[in-house]
This record gives sequence, structure tokens and C-alpha cells, in this order.
Amino acid sequence: MNEKKVGSGMALLPLVVFMVLFLGVSIVMKDFYKMPVIVAVIIASTIAILQNKKVPIELKVERFCRGAGDSSIILMCLIFILAGAFAEVSKAMGAVDSTVNLGLAVFPHSFMVAGIFIIGSFLSMSLGTSVGTIVTLTPIAVGIGQKTGLPIAFMVAAVVSGAMFGDGLSMISNSTVAATKTQDCEMVDKFKANVKIVLPAAIITLIIYAFLTLGMNISHTGNYHFQLIRILPYLAVLIVALTGFNVVLVLIGGIVLASVIGIIYGSFDIFTVFQLCAKGIAGMEDISMVSILIGGMGALVKFNGGIDFLLNAIEKRIHSEKGAEFGIGILVSLVDLCTANNTVSIILVGSLAKDLSENYGVDRRKTASLLDTFACFVQGCIPYGAQLLAASSLAVISPFLIMKYLCYPYLLGVASVLAIIFGIPKFKTPARGALKLEDEEVEEVSNTI
Repeated sequence: MNEKKVGSGMALLPLVVFMVLFLGVSIVMKDFYKMPVIVAVIIASTIAILQNKKVPIELKVERFCRGAGDSSIILMCLIFILAGAFAEVSKAMGAVDSTVNLGLAVFPHSFMVAGIFIIGSFLSMSLGTSVGTIVTLTPIAVGIGQKTGLPIAFMVAAVVSGAMFGDGLSMISNSTVAATKTQDCEMVDKFKANVKIVLPAAIITLIIYAFLTLGMNISHTGNYHFQLIRILPYLAVLIVALTGFNVVLVLIGGIVLASVIGIIYGSFDIFTVFQLCAKGIAGMEDISMVSILIGGMGALVKFNGGIDFLLNAIEKRIHSEKGAEFGIGILVSLVDLCTANNTVSIILVGSLAKDLSENYGVDRRKTASLLDTFACFVQGCIPYGAQLLAASSLAVISPFLIMKYLCYPYLLGVASVLAIIFGIPKFKTPARGALKLEDEEVEEVSNTI
């Protein structure tokens, strides 16, 4: 029998330092740009490397690099830079202006924010990635905000909220794969359980956004001129995304299509396309570096025993079925705070969550659902997560301003807690087992994600 790892609370120090520097300084100084997030994460990462003196520093640096180079982190960075290039080329070609004007001409202004939430939900559910949805819709949301006078942060918050809602229900999202595979249950069963928890939060979010929009002064600037041909890159990205096509290839195709249309209609030449791509990529360098550094810091927090400390601290306080459910939710939330990656947090907690479920009689469909909802709740709220960093970078605003208008992630947290208290959902039939994975296969799934 393997000896249980106790872990170390001190391993969480880098995260505490990061929070104090990034959040604390910003709040105390009343300036959310005072402490650059990349500086805060470098300082915190340095502390993580200097900890655990029993381990050679070369090994700790190697672990940091392994975490920073995790496939999920590199994939996010690839999406970021492609999204930056796509956004810049599309904007120069006139896609943003035409798309915004089409939306303003068709939809009532009072329903615009709620509409963005719905579009974001649908796209994210189809793409299976909240980050991909955010980088696709944020430029459009910013353009609508500029034309109508609606706060940019309000519009972008609707995009983030919709992206998190859709990602949680998507059959092809990494978080869904991780939750169902670690709990040995069917994706469709997890989907049915999730809907009963998250749908009320989404409906309330729609109502709140519609109500808030009615109380705002929305400008009307007369006729809105648009060319459908210039909207084609966005339509193509949306339609192809619905087929479940790889988001990387979708963005590359969008860049090529926007470039061709821009060249044909005289918006720019081929050399300008290259310059626009370089400009867009450069604009995403900060968020890419932050994502890489946070991935490395999270790996060291785990290596130094921080995650094991959290797992043991929560597990020994669990004594009932509801206690197990709350423990699972708290565990995955805390691990997500440390790693800033909902999929990674689900994988790290998954094994313990399954043991708790079996020991205290929690239906594995409920466990998979709770892992996903609590992880998405935290991921959608933290200002250093990929979702808010991507949105704030594209909108050129502070992530804290977006957090002011976020509704769905907050309501998702409330809904997840209420689902435990009131025993929602209730299952009438036993769970259908998914194909049981061997340890090597579980490791392969983890590495792939």
C-alpha cells in the first residue's frame, strides 16, 4: 500500500504572495494597473523555486519548465497568438465594423448584452473551449460597446459568462473529458446532471443583463452600414466551429480568409498582412508569458506538496455524503486557485474525488458534475486565469473591471452550493459505467489534456 503524502502548507506561499502582490497592491493603491501581473507571477515563481531546500535547484527548475511547457498551456498560448493575428487582420479588413453594424441593425439595443451572452454560450458549447470563444467574440463585443455607449467591460463580461456556461455543457471540452474519465461515467449523464445545476444560473444571468441594460443610456447613431462579404471570416469561424473542427485550424483558416478578402477589396496588400499578423501576435505576448509562468508556478506548488496538503486538509474533515460533496467542491476550487487551469485541477483532484464518492455513497454523475461546475466557477472569476486575461488583453482593460459585471460565474458558484444542500439532481436510475481506464490510459488522457 502506498503511503499517503501529507504535503506542506508552506508550498502554498507562492500563491499567497502572488495574490497579495496582484490583488492586494491593486486594491490598496486603488489602481488595477499599478502591479503588472507578469511581475507578480515572476516574484511568486522565484519564491516557489527557492522553497524546499532539500531538493536541488536544478530539479526544481526542471519541474517548473515541465509545468510551463505542459501541452494545455502551450495550446492556450498557440490559441492566443493566432487569435491576436486573426483579430488584427479582421479589424483592418473591416470585419469588426461590419459585424458590429449588422448586429446593431438587427437586434434591439436593449437586448444586446443578453444576446452576446447567448451567442457566447452557443459558440463555446460547440467549440468546447471557453478561451477560443472569448478570443473570437471579444473584438465584436468591444465594437458594439463603442458604438452604443455600453460599458466595454459590461459587454466583455457577457462574453466571458457565456463562454464559461457553454464550456461547462460542451461534450468536447477538456474539462468534460477530464471529469467523466476520472469518475468513470458517461458524458451524456454528466451533461444531464450539469444542466439541472447550471441552467437556472444562466437564466438568471440573462434576466440580470437585460435588466441592467434597460437602465443604461444607449446611444443611437442612425443607419448602420455593413458589407456581408467583410463579415464572412467571422461567419466562417462560427459555422466551422459548430462542426467541432479543431480551434487552431479554425483560427488559421479565419486569418487566411480575412487576408484574401482584404487583399481583393483593397484594404491592404500581402506585406501589410504579415505586419498585421506580427502586430496581433505581439499584442498577445504578455498573456502568453503569464500563462506559461503560472503553469510553471502551479507545477512547483504541486511538486513541493501544496496540492497534497490541500487534499489531506479537506479529506480528514469529511464525515457524510453532503460533506463529501462539499469537500469535492472545495478541493477542486482550491486547486484551481493554485493552478489557474480548470482541466488540470479536475485531473489532480479526480482520483481522490472518486474515492470519496465511493466511500460516502455519492453518485459518480454528481461527482463529475460538481468537479466541473466548481472548477468553472473559480476559473471564470480569477483575474489571472486564461479566460479573463485573454478578454482583458483583447479589450485593453483591466480584468478587475470585467469582474465587476460578471454574473454567470458567481451565480454558478451559488447554484453549485445549493445543488449540494438540496440534493440536486436526484437520480432515479443507476449510473451507466463508461469504459474503465487502466492507470496507463488515465495518465495518457491527463498528458493529452
